[in-house]
Amino acid sequence: MINRREVITLLGGAAAWPLAARAQQQAMPVIGLLNTGQPESIANLVAAFRKGLSETGHVEGQNVTIEYRWAQNDNDRLPELAADLVRRQVAIIAATDTSSAIAAKAATTTVPIVFVTGGDPVRDGLVASLNRPGGNVTGVSFLTTALAAKTLGLLHELLPGAARIAVLVDPNFPITEPFVSDVKATASAIGKQIEVLYAGTGRDIDRVFASLTQKPIDALLVGPGPLFYNRRVQVVTLVAHNRVPAIYLRRETAEAGGLMTYGTSITDAHRQAGIYAGRILKGEKPADLPVMQSSQFEFVINLNTAKALGLSFPPGLLAIADEVIE
Repeated sequence: MINRREVITLLGGAAAWPLAARAQQQAMPVIGLLNTGQPESIANLVAAFRKGLSETGHVEGQNVTIEYRWAQNDNDRLPELAADLVRRQVAIIAATDTSSAIAAKAATTTVPIVFVTGGDPVRDGLVASLNRPGGNVTGVSFLTTALAAKTLGLLHELLPGAARIAVLVDPNFPITEPFVSDVKATASAIGKQIEVLYAGTGRDIDRVFASLTQKPIDALLVGPGPLFYNRRVQVVTLVAHNRVPAIYLRRETAEAGGLMTYGTSITDAHRQAGIYAGRILKGEKPADLPVMQSSQFEFVINLNTAKALGLSFPPGLLAIADEVIE
């Protein structure tokens, strides 16, 4: 027979069970992942970030939770999404592109931020210096502006007779201006002129390619920024429709049907960011973690696309390719 005191004790214990469960859940750290795009366009990059986390012993759903905030290609949403993660009291914000990183830094001076950026973290105001970031922000940067000369050189080697070359850039992306300057300087050195095409939205991309029916181009260099990465299928489809030989900066675009790509591995950069996030969860401070500079370059050629365009790659280019898609 259970007396009244034992009933109260049992009921009290039962009431405490969900509280204990909640406390256990709250003990699991939460990473807020902020991105300008949408989940389907960067699924491979999220997987790379998780891989980096796992290398430090953190596995999503087991001992760490990740909350995702997607701007759906609308950068105006980023400040509120970043503020929402701060209100959520996440342990870390992983800002996986330049615009997201800028929004995250504006939202908090206390929550650790790990970024992935193709820009200049110092010039963009994210860190005080690469070696000594200071504050609550660090991360991984990958070369973009320095790729202008190399990518245009590869395009020229494939198409030495191309007279009308265009570069497609996003006017809203922070490093567009220096990238265009580098492209023009390289073009001048090899006796070419560059036409700059600007597209800041998906609708702009459609408009730019529609205009090419009136003013065809011989070759195209697609510039940096998450807009063209997130919309790579749209861009590649329009390039194919216009039958324009083009070079891009990210290998995933070659996998989507782009002719060729040259650039640093954005996948590896996200893996490195995951490692940094894991180290911060273990107690290290962003201010003490130097900004890593991703140095893994990839040159990818899609021979299927070349055949569709009636192009043959010189043996020298094929020889230096890291991957040839057939």
